[in-house]
Amino acid sequence: MSIETRHIPDRLDQPLGAALRSWEMLLLVVAIGVFIFNSLASPHFLDVWTLSDMTYNFTEKALIALPMALLIIAGEIDLSVAATLALSSTLMGLAMTFGFGTPALVVVGVVVGLACGAFNGLLVTGLNLPSIVVTIGTMSLFRGLAFIILGDHVYKGYPASFDFFGQGYVFWVISFELTLFLIFAVIFGFLLHFTSFGRRLYFVGRNPVASLFSGVNVKREKFILFCLTGVMSGVAAVLLTSRLGSTRPSIAQGFELEAITMVVLGGVAITGGAGTIPGVVLAALIMGLVTFGFGLLNVPGIVMSIFVGAMLIVVIAFPILWKRFMWVLKK
Repeated sequence: MSIETRHIPDRLDQPLGAALRSWEMLLLVVAIGVFIFNSLASPHFLDVWTLSDMTYNFTEKALIALPMALLIIAGEIDLSVAATLALSSTLMGLAMTFGFGTPALVVVGVVVGLACGAFNGLLVTGLNLPSIVVTIGTMSLFRGLAFIILGDHVYKGYPASFDFFGQGYVFWVISFELTLFLIFAVIFGFLLHFTSFGRRLYFVGRNPVASLFSGVNVKREKFILFCLTGVMSGVAAVLLTSRLGSTRPSIAQGFELEAITMVVLGGVAITGGAGTIPGVVLAALIMGLVTFGFGLLNVPGIVMSIFVGAMLIVVIAFPILWKRFMWVLKK
């Protein structure tokens, strides 16, 4: 008796026809189009230092989007990433007031992020609570702790060496933030697309019950993902705090929405089981180009928020509406 095997694809069937089956190719075309539009809309856009500054618009959020993509592929979500970032930044500031140097501050930021991610993971995998409910709760919890610790005050006076993480350049116009993002993009891309761990994530996202009966430790996989998301939120906290040179409890508000938008726009199915890291990287670039272009045109920040929210709704709704439209045509 032969045993039938099934290939678990990286992405769901795309609704754009044979000519545009690669969602990543479509994103690349959109990115090129937005780049051309920005270059025509502002004479300063093509300056190399302007382009370098543009990368700061998305690198910190994109670092969070990388593990978020893996988490959503596995069928979970973390809405507390921005609050985790805020708490990590606040505790870094608190450590700074006790005289800790730059290496210790970086460790504090990353470890606090790991602790927050592990806490989310324990609640979801240990108590079998829905991740969306858990992380809505911890979003308020972590942000509330930051406000309790800091109140209306601001932590300033970070060591001069700490500035490099958010303001330094590795080579010419290539910032440390962009370099770090590209390194992590390669790492997460390899983890998802070239390891058995990554293949299991697709399986878990498609059918967690079948994965469990196939010998996959579903709870362990998801716990690791929550920890990774927390760690990367801590890394983003280090970068953002360094770039701003200060800490406020309201730091990074709205980052969770933009990170999730990058993930979904990048082709990751919100229902889990499909998606690629290259798609997320291209989506992050597009959002960076769009928001930076809005800034060059002096578009108010509230308009940018409306655009991000509308983009998230459209990207989620379009495949569903397209499938319904094709079903009607076939009848």
